[in-house]
Amino acid sequence: MTTEADSSGQDGRDGQDGRHGQDGRHGRDGQVGPALSGPGAPTLTVDELAARAGVTVRTIRFYSTRGLLPPPAIGPRRVGRYGPDHLSRLALIEELQHHGLTLAAIERYLEQLPPDMSEHDLAIHRALVASWIPDSAAEMSHEQLERRAGRALDEADVDRLAAMDVLERTDDADTFRIDPGVLHLGLRLLDVPIGLDSILSAREVMLQHSREAAKELTRLFQDEVWGPYSERERDPEAVAAMKSLSAHMQPMVVQALVTAFQRTLKEELRARYAGG
Repeated sequence: MTTEADSSGQDGRDGQDGRHGQDGRHGRDGQVGPALSGPGAPTLTVDELAARAGVTVRTIRFYSTRGLLPPPAIGPRRVGRYGPDHLSRLALIEELQHHGLTLAAIERYLEQLPPDMSEHDLAIHRALVASWIPDSAAEMSHEQLERRAGRALDEADVDRLAAMDVLERTDDADTFRIDPGVLHLGLRLLDVPIGLDSILSAREVMLQHSREAAKELTRLFQDEVWGPYSERERDPEAVAAMKSLSAHMQPMVVQALVTAFQRTLKEELRARYAGG
């Protein structure tokens, strides 16, 4: 993502991205910023949002002028306040950029999303995109990690992130090797009131069933698709065609699995707690 240095003023006040119209609540297309109260109410200044997202204030303002981010809510002293949906949208933009999309392509992608998408829906889109980004570890200092988390992190927090394979310790006690693909999720899980043992058990359940699903789908591909080409396995063109087809199908398979799981989970939760 863009890493230009910038400053937002002494109080984190917004300029370009939150001061259109008489009340400062309208964005480029006349959108109204979110309310300042209620669940998920925006509480972050532009400086705090930039720190949590790992970008600069100038980047946030630039994205806002391009319509990639909804306008902030404007509070006392005309300070823009951002919420979880802004953070999730920035994370999605970051993944799309890592995937090689231009800003114009990202604009088109975001325009296709419903305007009232929640942070949870945005997180699902980000997960789908992140699954196709090659694994690439990045180093991050303890201070940088705390900036991304938006709060101080003690040793118990670091141990929790390490147990979730979000980070690895290095020879330098102040430096960690981070998995960018799961960093956002891991930091969010830090504040979930669920014990680490339960999180790791849930992770093991998902890994176990995802492995089984992957094996079955691979078997189906082998039997139903590769079968007709079995006699041409030594033909380089046939092998290349099958590899191309496999790569083309992978995103569709992942999207189908995520959609099926999401619907099944909703059904299970509804059946279990509908009468509660």
